Amino acid sequence: MPSKKYLELQDFSDQDLATELADTEVQFQKLRFDHTIKGLDNPLRLREIRRDVARIKTEMRRRELAALAGDASSNS
Repeated sequence: MPSKKYLELQDFSDQDLATELADTEVQFQKLRFDHTIKGLDNPLRLREIRRDVARIKTEMRRRELAALAGDASSNS
């Protein structure tokens, strides 16, 4: 079953995906820093954020490949 986050990402525009990726990566870096310095109440949050970054990058790559496939089929 796909996660809710994945389904939400499909509705984002390309610009929204890029913005979401930047925000999520900044959030991940801050959490990692805080965890290193003083520890986190919920260290599993790091894993969730890391996976969110991967989901966003995967969706961006899927769109990139779909665009390339569309270009290749129109050139044939």
